This record gives sequence, C-alpha cells and structure tokens, in this order.
Amino acid sequence: MTERLDGPQDPPAQVAGGPSTGPAETPRKQRRLGPSPTVAIVFLLPAALLLGIWVVYPIVYSIFRSLFDSTGSGFVGLGNYAMIFSDQGMLTTIRNNLIWVVVAPIVVTTIGLIFAVLTERIRWATAFKLIVFMPMAVSLMAAGVVFRLVYEENPDKGLANAILTTVHDTFSSSQGYPEARPREGDQSPVALQGGAVVTKQPAQVGTPVLFPIVGVKPEVMPSNAQPAKAAPAGDGLSGTVWFDFTQGGGGTNNAVDASERGLPGVTVEAVRDGQVAATATTADDGTFRFDGLPQGSYVVRLPQSNFEAAYGGLTWLGPALITPAIIGAFVWVWAGFAMVLIAAGLAAIPRDALEAARIDGATEWQVFRKITVPLLSPVLLVVFVTMIINTLKVFDLVFIIAPPSVQPQANVIALEMWRVSFQGGNNQGLGSALAIFLLILVLPFMIMNIRRFRRGDS
Repeated sequence: MTERLDGPQDPPAQVAGGPSTGPAETPRKQRRLGPSPTVAIVFLLPAALLLGIWVVYPIVYSIFRSLFDSTGSGFVGLGNYAMIFSDQGMLTTIRNNLIWVVVAPIVVTTIGLIFAVLTERIRWATAFKLIVFMPMAVSLMAAGVVFRLVYEENPDKGLANAILTTVHDTFSSSQGYPEARPREGDQSPVALQGGAVVTKQPAQVGTPVLFPIVGVKPEVMPSNAQPAKAAPAGDGLSGTVWFDFTQGGGGTNNAVDASERGLPGVTVEAVRDGQVAATATTADDGTFRFDGLPQGSYVVRLPQSNFEAAYGGLTWLGPALITPAIIGAFVWVWAGFAMVLIAAGLAAIPRDALEAARIDGATEWQVFRKITVPLLSPVLLVVFVTMIINTLKVFDLVFIIAPPSVQPQANVIALEMWRVSFQGGNNQGLGSALAIFLLILVLPFMIMNIRRFRRGDS
C-alpha cells in the first residue's frame, strides 16, 4: 500500500477519554453582578434586625401570651380563643367587622369608580380631584372629631340633621307644638279627642271657629307669630288658632285678646261624615279659612301631628345607626384614594377599544359595563382588597365617633383588642388572642395583594 506524501496531512485525532495533546485552556472567570454577599448582608442586617424587633418578635410573643390568662401565670391553652366565639359582646364585635368588610369596600370602590369616570368628563377635573382627595390629608382621629360634630343630634350643631330638617321643613307645612293642648273647662269651645283637638259643636259655614290653645313653650313659638286676630265672618268656614295666654295676667279666657299671639303653620281640617272635606293652614296671626265649602255643618279639628315634636332629624349616634354612620366617615376619607388609583387605571386603557365600540353603536353604558370595567378589573381588585385590609384594622373612627354609651354596639375587633387589654379590662391574654385573630383575618388579603403586585412586575 503506497502512502501519499504530496498532500497536507490531518493532525492526529484525539482519542476520546485520552490525554489532551493540545495546549491547556484556561476557563473564563465569571463576573458577579451586584455587590458581594458580605456587602449585601451588611446593608440588609439593620433592616432585618428592626423587622425582627418590631414585627416578628411581637407576633411570636403575642401567640405565646394568648395561651395564658390575664395575669400571665396561668396556662389556659385555647381558652382565650374559645371566649372570642362564645361571649355575646365578642360575637357582636365580629358581626360589626363582617358588616364593615362587606359594605365599606364595595361603597368605597364604587364611589371611587364613579368619581374617576366623572373626572374624565368635566373641565374642572383637577379641582374636583383635589377636593375629593383632600380628606386623605386628614388623620383618621381628626376625621372622627369632624364627624362627631356632623352627627350631633341637635340640628343647630350637627350638619347632617341640619340638612335633613331643612329638607323636611321645606316640604312640610305643619308646625310642631309639643305639649300644647286646648284650654280645659266647660266654657272651652274645643276638646281633646284621641290626640287631636276638635270642636265640641259642629261648625256652620259663615260662623268663625275659635281654638284657644295653652301649654305652648316659648322656645317653640315661631318668630313669625303675629298678634292673634278674630277671623271675620263670611261665606266660607274660618276661624282662629291662638295661644290663649296673656303675659303678666289678665285677658279673657277663650277670647282673642290684643296681647295674645296666633299660632302659625297649624294644619286645620274640615271633617264631614267622617271624611276630610278640606284642609287649611293657619297664617301668621293664627287665622285660617276654607273657601268653596258647600253649605252645612262640619267638625273642625287640629290633627295630632300639630302637637308632636318638630322633626329633629335622625339619631345618628344611636345604637341603630352608629355603624352605618361611622362607615360613612370611612368612605369620606378613603373615596379620594380609590378615585386616584382607578383614574390611573383609566388613563392606561387603550382609547382605540373604546372608540371602536362607540363606532359599532354601543351606548356609553354598554362601553362602561362591557369594556371599561373589565379592563379596570385588576385595579378595582387591588382597591377592593386594600379597603378590606383597612376595614379590618379600623380603630380611630369607631373610638372617636361612637359615644361611650353605644360603643358596645359599634365595637370592632381592633377596638375590642385595645379595650380588653388596656382600657380597664387589663387582660393581655384575651387581647393577644384578639390580635392574633385579627392577624389571621388580614393575612390572606395581604398575601393576595403581594401576589398580584408580583404578577404585575413580572
């Protein structure tokens, strides 16, 4: 076999697994991104230390303390946790927290969504956002003080009842004269009958009717009351309702005197055969008149509503309305926060999708319901979950707004935790159990929010 020597020869192949015949290659040195682990630990150590002191240690100690009695010497196991679900006051507290979790986040998110949509359609949107967001600059304690004054029952002090009484008085023609009554005696032309004041004898058209009233308190006498006048005789049925009292003595009972004042705003009814034939209202001098009544006799009466206390609004700080009233203050504070977040989400929605829907003939409500809200669902969920966490931790508003007499009806877990631990209860065992119970309630929503934030970053 002849060997070819005239061409270039290939280098000998390296046997797999055998020693390398070429020069040794030096591996590349990998570069580390960021600081070394030692430097990272040095910078993270203070934060980790503070986190352990202020978060981890209190949680661990609270779990440990919740297993002991009020003195801390007797081990009770899960007895404190059992008390949370067996005591009637505690069950009321849990019920109130459930109301907060269901109502407040929904209302805040809904109002924030409405405000955010409105700000896109008004020219003074910046001023509107500033006004709505302004309560966020106020602490919850200050907001509680403000709403404690707003919910005052006296309409002269409380804004809420001042508005209600103004609206009520605008549409109500009768003036309340509580504790007023007809003058007693056989000579009086009227008598009290089932809370109403009625004439003893049927009244005839053309003959004036007199209603002498006593027991009118000076504070309820209207400022527009004028000196009483005897109604003139005429074709219609007329009369006078007046305060039959002369200051300093004197005067004639059951007769209109010059120094006596009429009772304005009193509702007067003409009744025939048990049916109200006509209704009138007294003037500033106490006179009234029914025009156009057919001839005949009538029973003239002043309904019982004239002698009931004037409408003074609602008892906002009473047991029935205290929780909704405090939720209203919470909504006032947090609606601006929800509006800002949702408005940022609205700004990120592609306008092409909205315009395409409008071109296809969709109404504004359909665009809002089927396009805007679905695209905003991630933002709405973040706002909703954040509000749930805030409602579970609410403390300041309930403590400031609710009077001590109704705090048991308005109580929440955070306030009850503080009350049993420090406000006279001095039972840190039960207070620690409430703190851990509150942590267990808040933890799932915090984890949900963190996961959503991480998915958004990725």
